[in-house]
Amino acid sequence: MSIADGTLLLVGAIFALLVTGLPLAFITGLVALAFTFGWFGPNALPLVTSRVYGFVTEYSLVAVPMFVLMASLLDRSGIAKDLFNAMRVFAGRLPGGVAVQTVVVAFFLAALSGIIGGEIVLLGILALPQMLRLGYDKHLSIGVVCAGGALGTMMPPSIVLIIYGLIASVSIADLFTAAITPAVILMLSYIGYVLVRCLRNPTMGPPMREEDRNAGFASRGAALRSILVPALIAFMVLGSIYGGVASVTEAAAMGVFGVLLAVIARGEFSFSMMHRSLSQTLVTCGMIIWIGIGAAALVGVYNLMGGNRFISGMIMDLDVSPIVIILVMMAILIVLGMFLDWIGVAMLTLPIFVPIIVQLGYSPIWFGILFAVNMQVSFLSPPFGPAAFYLKGVAPPNISLKDIFVAVLPFIGLQLCVLAALLVWPEMAMWLVQ
Repeated sequence: MSIADGTLLLVGAIFALLVTGLPLAFITGLVALAFTFGWFGPNALPLVTSRVYGFVTEYSLVAVPMFVLMASLLDRSGIAKDLFNAMRVFAGRLPGGVAVQTVVVAFFLAALSGIIGGEIVLLGILALPQMLRLGYDKHLSIGVVCAGGALGTMMPPSIVLIIYGLIASVSIADLFTAAITPAVILMLSYIGYVLVRCLRNPTMGPPMREEDRNAGFASRGAALRSILVPALIAFMVLGSIYGGVASVTEAAAMGVFGVLLAVIARGEFSFSMMHRSLSQTLVTCGMIIWIGIGAAALVGVYNLMGGNRFISGMIMDLDVSPIVIILVMMAILIVLGMFLDWIGVAMLTLPIFVPIIVQLGYSPIWFGILFAVNMQVSFLSPPFGPAAFYLKGVAPPNISLKDIFVAVLPFIGLQLCVLAALLVWPEMAMWLVQ
């Protein structure tokens, strides 16, 4: 069997098994074993397992459970709730002020944890009911929560960027640095969209009443103190990375320590809270690791088959400009992101795409930012956008999945605009990277 036929058979087997509902980790693992024994025989198994061993023993991977634990502790403490209520004091009487506040809080939370699911659930509990109660347009409210929650794919310390750095063998600190400007641009584009819609039609986001703005805080000083704690934690994590004081893994541990201290100081710590946070961390990281193991085995055997050389040669032989090749990659990532989890997309495509990007003379750091924006689109995209299902779990019963998917469409458009801008002007991401 030729490598071209083997590629078609491998891809077909993956999608055929996906229809059965099996978890992606099992599918990739089963296909990897079938091709290892079928193509090479049992003697090739140690070569594939060595690739898996290299993935699970990567030191930087330790940062993932640390950041997941940070997010779990934040979810169960009152830090995020106080941050949201404090921002309400500063929202003012501006039409759409609570929606703007929600985006800013989402940006803060993304800078604290880099986890998306918990952030969307948290905003769905805190922000969505308040916006609906104040008479905000339903679709605008839903879209802001989902799009704001998805900022965790971009804003450091993003788990997506950590995994990309491990796969592409590039500096995670440089990825974090490059991601800041696009993340800020995305946040500002969401805010700009909200303000334009609400200023043109104030009934979409009515201004807050004075009693709503000041509820829960005696003064602006008290509200400011509630913003200070998460700001200090974010500064401790990101400042230690950019200042060269700590690696990403060490900064993640410092972040957990900072959140734990804040929880204890607030009198919210309990062993049951810690137990639930650790349990959630184990479940989340277990999913990431098992998908990574299956995908690492699959990519390993495919590379042994000569698949990477086959794909690279096929793409490089195309008589088109390099930007067209990158556009094809973007299209593949967007389509895969509609059906697969981001970790699966990363593990299956990046080992093939990144070497091609380097051959074309482009920066893998820049491509990492493009990948992160793509995954942000995938979190919102129907039919399997995870953000919709996270929000549906905590949204009022009258909000359907159709409402959520309709609401996120303008924000997907904004994300694609930022993706296009990054393709045209790579300096948007790279100007801070030395």
